Amino acid sequence: MDFFELGYLGLFLAAFLSATIIPFSSEFVFLALILNNYNPSTTILVATIGNALGSLTNYWIGLLGNPLWLQKLGMSEEKILIFQQRIKKYGIWLGMVSWVPFVGDPLTVACGYFRVRFYPFMTLVVIAKFLRYLVLYLFFI
Repeated sequence: MDFFELGYLGLFLAAFLSATIIPFSSEFVFLALILNNYNPSTTILVATIGNALGSLTNYWIGLLGNPLWLQKLGMSEEKILIFQQRIKKYGIWLGMVSWVPFVGDPLTVACGYFRVRFYPFMTLVVIAKFLRYLVLYLFFI
């Protein structure tokens, strides 16, 4: 699929997919639109919304989790408890690192799994995603 040919819809899809646990990158589509004179504000907004909704999907996937599944994967109760304590310790602030490649997506799933407070967490996710695209835009203009 050529995301660039779809314009803003392609950017939305690329940003959404890149924020889920599917390995994908939206930066190329974002920059292609910016460099082809698409409206910067709209481009940043569409990318932010798509990326934030992808993180929301990860959070929901985490909510569906069952502690027994981690034990079946070989994690001991002790390791699960330690991981849970770390997630609870940093809680909503993990939303600010949700944009980091390879780390952010699993963290958003873990935040759902361990029931991090939704609204503050997602607020920080949206802020982080917005800042990511804003900085990317400012760096390449």
